[in-house]
Amino acid sequence: MQDLKISLITVTRNAQKTLGRCIESVIAQNYTNIEYIIIDGASTDDTLQIISQYKQYINYFVSEPDLGIYDAMNKGITIATGNIIGILNADDFFSYNDILSNVAEAFATQNNDALYGNLDYVNPNGDILRKWIAGAYKYGMFNWGWMPPHPTFYCKRSLFESLGLYNLEYGTAADYELMLRFIHLNKVNVFYLNKLMVKMVVGGTSNKSYTNRLKAWGNDFKAMCKNGVTFPRMCVLFKPLRKIFQYI
Repeated sequence: MQDLKISLITVTRNAQKTLGRCIESVIAQNYTNIEYIIIDGASTDDTLQIISQYKQYINYFVSEPDLGIYDAMNKGITIATGNIIGILNADDFFSYNDILSNVAEAFATQNNDALYGNLDYVNPNGDILRKWIAGAYKYGMFNWGWMPPHPTFYCKRSLFESLGLYNLEYGTAADYELMLRFIHLNKVNVFYLNKLMVKMVVGGTSNKSYTNRLKAWGNDFKAMCKNGVTFPRMCVLFKPLRKIFQYI
């Protein structure tokens, strides 16, 4: 199982408050065949000093201006050499120290092209605010507003090579569009790891204001139309409504 190299990409910009916890959760993983990549967007706070403290655990690091979070992810993917690629952003951290072992085992035994699991939204103190239990995927679920939690999404590097990277045209919905393209449109074999994989500190860009939320809905709609969702006008309403169950 250790033969599978996992390339893990962390994208940062002015992330001094959360980055240390993110990196430490990577270091604590009991899976050893990890290529850890950090792509920083020219941070102006203490982010670079924090990264320097952990440089012995980081295989590749760059700090330079970029076109946003998904451009930075694309840079990391282009650099990555692992069989499997995943994203763990600076506001995220692994829930347990065996997550990457579980990921590697699934790819080694389940004949899957991609994988996802469950996620908790937490406040800065780590208190749980919402629980995202993704559930097993069946074809057609994207038509009803379903999507997997992006921070738990891992896939073979070959998928990025054959199906493309994150499309910056979709703004904050670029992760949603990519998973639609991979899972719904191209029907890659996806496995549900029924485990809490990641905890995410609340405060994402798309939810910072009503204007950003409206832009995000517009980008969701574009992504649905592009990738063959059957009733995109209905689906764009179903997608946020599904979040209600995360509070229950």
